[in-house]
Amino acid sequence: MATVQQQQRKTQSPQLTRSMGQIVFRAEDGESRKRILSFSSETPVRRWFGAEILDHTEGAANLQRLNEVGVLLFNHDTSKVLGKVLRAWVENGRGMAEVEFDTDEEAEKIFQKVKSGTLKTTSVRASVESWEEVPVGKVSNDGRFKGPCSVAKKWTPMEISLVSVPADASVGVGRSQWGESCMGLYERQIQVNQNRQSIAQQ
Repeated sequence: MATVQQQQRKTQSPQLTRSMGQIVFRAEDGESRKRILSFSSETPVRRWFGAEILDHTEGAANLQRLNEVGVLLFNHDTSKVLGKVLRAWVENGRGMAEVEFDTDEEAEKIFQKVKSGTLKTTSVRASVESWEEVPVGKVSNDGRFKGPCSVAKKWTPMEISLVSVPADASVGVGRSQWGESCMGLYERQIQVNQNRQSIAQQ
């Protein structure tokens, strides 16, 4: 019989978003439109089924898309492109990227808010190709994570966003399921009911 986590994976979107806490944007000089930022980490996030974790070991994150065609958005709105991702990499268990802001009016407005410190949180939209479900009392195959938890072993960042209201504004990482920010309690309960019904039918 499939676990609750596995049933939940079947009914939810394969994409998720996760928001960083307080982020320091670094630039080589004050006039540069380039910034280095962090967009992900391995900090567990509590879900109704347990903790959710993004694996950052070598080969877990496929950064090819970000490095080839990556863009910087505002609040995950594909019509609000702020700039481009120059390069992306994993460093000390975090997803890192160097981005460059465009010079159009909308990008300039957001860039000034970044420079002033008004906007300082990021979020990444990712597609997860492979999950490892770790039961209660067990540990992940690499021995690093204790269950119950779901570990994204293979995942692809789709885009990076600056966000005005992160899922978790505290220091560290908070994540919200893709669409959860605009999904009301009613829709979320429907999803839970569907999961229960699928399990009962097995």
